[in-house]
Amino acid sequence: MLTQDILNALKGYFKDLQNSITLVLQTGEHSKKDELKNMLVQIADLSDKIRLEERDTAGELRSPVTFGIEANGKSTGITFSGVPGGHEFNSFVLAILQAGGSKLKLDESIQNMVKKVKDKLDFQVYVSLSCHACPDVVQAMNQFALLNDNISAEMIDGAVYPDLIEKNNIQGVPTVYLNGEVFASGKVEIANIIEKLGKAAPEILQASNEPALPLQDVTVIGGGPAGVAAAIYSARKGLAVTVVADRFGGQVKDTMGIENLISVPKTTGPELTGSLMQHLNDYEVTLKEHIRVDKIEKGKIKTLHLSSGETIRTRTLIIATGANWRKLNVPGEDENLGNGVAYCPHCDGPFYKGKDVAVIGGGNSGVEAALDLAGIVKSVTLYEFLPELKADKVLVEQLSKRDNISVVKNAATKQVLAENGKVSAIEYVDRATNEVKQQALQGIFVQIGLVPNSKVVEGVVDLTKYGEIIVNEKGKTSEEGIFACGDVTTVPYKQIVVAMGEGSKAALAAFDYLLMNPVEQQEEKADSQAA
Repeated sequence: MLTQDILNALKGYFKDLQNSITLVLQTGEHSKKDELKNMLVQIADLSDKIRLEERDTAGELRSPVTFGIEANGKSTGITFSGVPGGHEFNSFVLAILQAGGSKLKLDESIQNMVKKVKDKLDFQVYVSLSCHACPDVVQAMNQFALLNDNISAEMIDGAVYPDLIEKNNIQGVPTVYLNGEVFASGKVEIANIIEKLGKAAPEILQASNEPALPLQDVTVIGGGPAGVAAAIYSARKGLAVTVVADRFGGQVKDTMGIENLISVPKTTGPELTGSLMQHLNDYEVTLKEHIRVDKIEKGKIKTLHLSSGETIRTRTLIIATGANWRKLNVPGEDENLGNGVAYCPHCDGPFYKGKDVAVIGGGNSGVEAALDLAGIVKSVTLYEFLPELKADKVLVEQLSKRDNISVVKNAATKQVLAENGKVSAIEYVDRATNEVKQQALQGIFVQIGLVPNSKVVEGVVDLTKYGEIIVNEKGKTSEEGIFACGDVTTVPYKQIVVAMGEGSKAALAAFDYLLMNPVEQQEEKADSQAA
């Protein structure tokens, strides 16, 4: 049952519904039916624009715990199979609001692409209600369905449909099926989905090549703490600022516990991401989310070619693309991704309830992952390459308090073994004796650090052999007018608070550059003609 505080908040949200919404619940009996029906009754009672109807849909809806959403008597193509609680409750509420006429969150250029789809596309998104990455995918698919009658989207809670999880051999979420075939598995960005969608429906790539915006003073690539700080500091100077981010929040969004952001004793990644968005919205900053920069042309005026087909011309550029999970790069890792190999314990941990798993990496992220998983799985073995764990003392001390966590040090992972399409063991080398050993298990969570997301600037600015962007104390790169900040750079200590400071510093340096390099009249004329 929903609390009164939640109901009061929803009642306020639903006041602005423009369309009549019908929640169509499939008839029949199921152990979860009463729970779902009670939730839907509570929702329907909040507005005279919402009603609940129990109907035999002749197989259109999956089961008695499946319901669809209609707007003004017409199907939206959106269905939920399971009780949309946990992180998916927001997906459910947003679906009602957006079907009711609220503005969609997707960038307008992406919306135009989705509207061009001509063939039938049936998306199914398998989720776990504890997965914080799943709602982004569910919400994007729901918007796809609202934009185009040829597209349908169904959220499927794996806990309610274990037979489907077993049948499809799903061990990671979100897992997306398109027309009955695997479309994407594991942690997937909306930008990746758009890219894959372009292969399934090539017509969406026929986008305009004209500039998306007038000449910008500052364009920031990346929407994590560094990128947002850079954008806010730039906007406060009265500059024309655009942020291009394939995923707003970046790696922070995947961090569940944050206790070292000074002045904020405790928060979570999703909460901090929401705060970053709220703060950014206080300024006149153009945000192009779920879009990538495919190519950068250097010069006094830089030209960015976007994955949407648009271009942006900008006087300065701040690279804040962050980093991504580092892979083991051993046999069996890529082959078993989503089938026993995972990188997000919060997303995929519930699939390993009662099983034996390993965590690779003895830094803070690895120890935190082991501690989180210990409350779900049968046992956790933590593997560290070095003779000692690298994590903070306060975290290491917690390991000894868990009976189902063991630690193996001086271990070099050699390969991931699998049987019948699922991970069955890990093979590693004891670095002290050079002995090769194996341990039987069902899951491996890789937590060995980060790799800088610098591919887009290869050949544009100087990089280290590790792929980090080389910057000076002001965030300047080797290229005039291009700055960089955060985890993608050579700045040591990849921490949220450090990234925010570096982003602010890069913005101030960019502002100084703009003062010393004013726009010439011919540049303004050229830009107005291009627009």
